[in-house]
Amino acid sequence: MADYSSLKILLIEDNQHMRSIVTAILKGTGIRNVREARDGAEGLDMLRQYPADIALVDFNMSPIDGVEFTRLLRNSADSSNPYLPIIMITGHSERSRVIQARDAGVNEFIVKPLTARALLGRLDSVIMRPRPFIRCKTYFGPDRRRSGDQNYAGPYRRNTDGAY
Repeated sequence: MADYSSLKILLIEDNQHMRSIVTAILKGTGIRNVREARDGAEGLDMLRQYPADIALVDFNMSPIDGVEFTRLLRNSADSSNPYLPIIMITGHSERSRVIQARDAGVNEFIVKPLTARALLGRLDSVIMRPRPFIRCKTYFGPDRRRSGDQNYAGPYRRNTDGAY
């Protein structure tokens, strides 16, 4: 396991019990610098003073949930860090929710109940194997393709690109 002791983590979760569990897992792996926010609005404010390396975000919060937090961080003109790796932690594992989070610009997704192995695996993924960021008319965030076609040589990838 890599040494992540110097990482700065922002944990955005409305449930105090879950914040305690995630913080305990992080501290158990040597990560000491963890800040907590109760919702997306508080998280966005905190990022202006706290330059986090990674955000761990719950899906369902109010007034700003994890998906809206991600959209605002990725797309607002005054965003403090639109490239911040975001790991979504949620009890909502329906395909539509995963797609909604992915399309907002989330880097990784963990379904509750959370395990230390799952959390560390996602941390490893965003640190050791980061995906490049993509900007187009309708999306800004990490490349949603998890594997590339090694045989593809052309500039177009979509039917709507006009090459077909």
